[in-house]
Amino acid sequence: MVELIEYIVKELVEDKDNVQVASVTDGGVTTVTIKVSQNDTGKIIGKKGKIVTAIRTIAKAVAVKRGEKYIVEVVD
Repeated sequence: MVELIEYIVKELVEDKDNVQVASVTDGGVTTVTIKVSQNDTGKIIGKKGKIVTAIRTIAKAVAVKRGEKYIVEVVD
């Protein structure tokens, strides 16, 4: 999952070297955090949050297929 989200994020941003995607599993829930440079944060969130919502939808689709639960967060 981390590799998929990292690929999507790197295709959206200009500064590909500052993309950090990490995951932490706690109690059956995996939290995936996305960190990009400050200039690229808006590109990940998108207008009215549409881009990050689409990334979360993709993560949810994969999670349902695997029988897992994922939470995707964008951090500063």
